[in-house]
Amino acid sequence: MRRALIAAVASLSLGLGVAGLAAPAMAAGPVPGTQFGMHVPTISQGSDPVIPYGAIRLWDSGISWGQIQKSKGEFWWTGMDQAIGNANKQGVQILYVLGSTPTWAATNKKQGTYPNKGAASMPDLAAWKTWVSAVVARYSDSIESYQIWNEANLSTFWQGTPKQMAQLTQAAAQIIRAGDPTAKIVAASSTVRLQSAYKKFFPAYMKELKKLGWPVDVISAHTYPAGNGGPAERAVNIIRVKADMVKAGVPSSKPFWDTEINYGIKGPGSTPGQTISGPDAASDVARTYLDNILLGVDRAYWYFWGPANSLLGITMQSGTTGAIGYQNVSSWLKNAYYTCTPGAVNVCQLGDYAKPEVVVWSAKSSGTFKVPVNATLQCDALGTCSNVSAGATVTIGNMPLWFGTSPKNIANQSGS
Repeated sequence: MRRALIAAVASLSLGLGVAGLAAPAMAAGPVPGTQFGMHVPTISQGSDPVIPYGAIRLWDSGISWGQIQKSKGEFWWTGMDQAIGNANKQGVQILYVLGSTPTWAATNKKQGTYPNKGAASMPDLAAWKTWVSAVVARYSDSIESYQIWNEANLSTFWQGTPKQMAQLTQAAAQIIRAGDPTAKIVAASSTVRLQSAYKKFFPAYMKELKKLGWPVDVISAHTYPAGNGGPAERAVNIIRVKADMVKAGVPSSKPFWDTEINYGIKGPGSTPGQTISGPDAASDVARTYLDNILLGVDRAYWYFWGPANSLLGITMQSGTTGAIGYQNVSSWLKNAYYTCTPGAVNVCQLGDYAKPEVVVWSAKSSGTFKVPVNATLQCDALGTCSNVSAGATVTIGNMPLWFGTSPKNIANQSGS
């Protein structure tokens, strides 16, 4: 299956600081289905999220470089073939993470243990080029985008230098563009919440990419907040990354993708994690994707679709409130043109005055909102709907509310 090219959501202007935005967002859209990304670790085994999603990131799926090419010259493609085939059947765009280093190709086999010894080491450059060439030759008809590395600011995944990562990026980009000129090259991701590691790697990596003439199409990061944080704290991380992109001189044409997001993950340091369920899970997921269009995140991949896990705060499985929130916010935003205005109550106008569709939510506290003219229905991210009267004043909290004239594929816990 060859993907169709879909226009990216336009980035929105940054505020003057991390506290918020300085000006209303410009009108943009339509919101592509690829905005709603997902990780499905068992995709090679046929797992299907059974909710609408538009893009998949193949990571933690048992098909990293070191798991496919366990020795020089020998490739085990079975798992990758199955993952690619199942993603194609589900009609989603595929992002494949090219790193990490196999033990045999590592220049220092003591650097890194996941998913194999030496995985965080700078690979032999010739081996890297051979690997990238093999992936592109086999899967260029299916892979939409290639990410160079995962969380390269963390020693768990990378112990080389920012300059070496830029060299790998350039080498991969040359091969990919020769084999598939329409594919997107996505920069290695950085995790933002570990600020010391982020500050050490991300600006330096951007500097090296600039020296090489920006051999990437997309900038990426992981905007997980601290374990006790939520969407408001994630927004702070987004604004930091966007500000650092401006400082680094990243061309404004380069989109920004958040290639992993969830909440409640323990850390940094002694910060406790949390389990998030019920209305809070639906609210946090919906706000995540609403914040994307408000703050200029062109794509976000939820981590991950699977059973409850002690690592993650929000479980994404069929029938969980997190999945319901994901499905509802997708139904609100997919293919919509929008004008968003940030404030005490954030407002995204999705329709027109004849047939209004508006989504509103508060980032930290609460505020009031006047029901739009002609709107007759109010639905929250859990799929709970009620009738409203145009012109009435309603209180808005952090649970996003959609106002319109008829429900749009509303999902709720009853399964309707």
